[in-house]
Amino acid sequence: MNALIINCSPVRNGATAEIVRIVTEELSKKYTAKSICIDDHSFGFCKGCRSCHATARCVQNDDHSFFMDDFENADIIVSVAPSYWADVPAQFKAFIDRCTPWCNTHEPHAKLRSGKKGYTIALRTGPNMKECEKIIGTIEHFYGHMEIECCGGLGLCSVEYKEAVEPRKAEITSFCDTI
Repeated sequence: MNALIINCSPVRNGATAEIVRIVTEELSKKYTAKSICIDDHSFGFCKGCRSCHATARCVQNDDHSFFMDDFENADIIVSVAPSYWADVPAQFKAFIDRCTPWCNTHEPHAKLRSGKKGYTIALRTGPNMKECEKIIGTIEHFYGHMEIECCGGLGLCSVEYKEAVEPRKAEITSFCDTI
């Protein structure tokens, strides 16, 4: 089985990246694991043209397709997202918007291979778990429209810098045990 772990932050060496590293290491013990960063490729914003509602394809031809290839090849998807003003980073939101051709609310729509399981880890600098829950909710909403089964989420508060991840490692590895 293939696991895809996504750094939903454009920061490649911060706390989110460190969590992605730990999750990738843990899941590599059970699965073929691949990690990617939302900033690995360039893609444009959704233009809102709704052409995809009729064609199940985006009119833009850019790197978004590389991410969708990774999604298609994965059996397990773990999205790791920091809080940017109480929600997912804009880069990840732009990715979600570009997934409209795969959204199950219109026909025709493109489809990923069925049976995928999705997990979420949300982190934030402050102590309010409700913000993590909102981020988890955003990603689970996305998973639902992509027909990815939502299987679990972990919220981590008071994590701003990479150094704050190590004391939470047992919590993260315990979550990985459920995947």
